[in-house]
Amino acid sequence: MKGVLVIHCGAGTWRGVDEETIKKVIVDTLRRGIDVLVGGGTALDAVVEATMSLEDSGVLNAGLGSVPDLRGNVWMDAGVMDGWSGRAGAAAAVTYPKNPVLLARKILELTDHIMLAGSAADELAIKLGLPKHPGPSERVKKRYEEVLKKASSGDAVFKKSFELAQKLGYFDTVGAVALDNEGKLAAAVSTGGVILKFPGRVGDSAIPGAGFYANKYGAAVATGIGETIMMSMLSLRAVNLISEGYLADTAARLAIQYHTSLYGKDTAGLITLDYRGNAYGAYNTQAMPWGYAKTETREVVISGLKKP
Repeated sequence: MKGVLVIHCGAGTWRGVDEETIKKVIVDTLRRGIDVLVGGGTALDAVVEATMSLEDSGVLNAGLGSVPDLRGNVWMDAGVMDGWSGRAGAAAAVTYPKNPVLLARKILELTDHIMLAGSAADELAIKLGLPKHPGPSERVKKRYEEVLKKASSGDAVFKKSFELAQKLGYFDTVGAVALDNEGKLAAAVSTGGVILKFPGRVGDSAIPGAGFYANKYGAAVATGIGETIMMSMLSLRAVNLISEGYLADTAARLAIQYHTSLYGKDTAGLITLDYRGNAYGAYNTQAMPWGYAKTETREVVISGLKKP
C-alpha cells in the first residue's frame, strides 16, 4: 500500500490572490506531510502535520491567518478523525492555541470526549503547553477593517457578513485527508470561521460528519458556509458514498451536487480520498485550491485554482 496526502486551502472566489503564493503553500504543505508518511507515520500524523503547516502559513483562514469576529477577536474551530478506530476529536470556539488542530488531536487521544469548547478547551491547551496564538496579524486586521466598513450595522450585520464572505471568497478553511502505508485513513480540518461572525459561533469544522469524516473506506473534509454544511452533513455523505462502492471522484461530485440542490452555488467544496488511493476535489464555488501527493513519487499535483 502506497501513502497519499490530499489538502485544500478553502472554497471561494479567490479573486485578487497571488496564485504563486497559494501554490507555494500547497507544495510546502504536501512535502511536509508526505515526509511524515514516508517516514512511517500514520495517516493521522500526516493530516495533523499538514493542517498545522496550513495554519502556520498565515495566508489562509486558519491558525495564524484566522479572520476576526464582530468584535475583532479570533475564535477558531478544528477537528480530526482516525478512520481506522472511528474516533474523532474537536476543539470549538477556541482562542488560545496557535494550532487548534493539535488541540483537537489531544482531545481525541487524551479524553473520552469528542469535542471541547470555549474557555475550557483553551484551559486544556494551556495545561498541555501548546503554543499560544499571537492574535490577528496586521494583514488580518486590515482585512477585517475593510469588510467591517462594507457591512451594515445592527441586526443585519451577521447575514451581511455571509454575503460579503461569499462575494470576497472568505471561506478559506483548510483541511487534509490521508491514506498511510498500512491502508488507514484520517481527516483533519481547521478554520477561523466566517469573518464578522457572532462571538462564540461554531461552524462545521468542529462537527464530525459535517466538516470532516473518515472510516476504513474513505475520508473527506469540507469547506464553505458552515451552516449549510452542517445541515447536509456533507463529509459524511461523501464518505458514505465511498463506503457504498463509489470512487472518490464520483462520491465528491455527487455529494456537492446534492448540497448545491439544497443550498445553491457558492456554498461548499470538499476533498475526498478512498482506500484505493484515489483523490479528488469538488466544489460549487469559483475556485478551491487543492492538491495531492503520493509517497511513491512525491510528485505534487495542484488543481482547483479556477472555476470547475
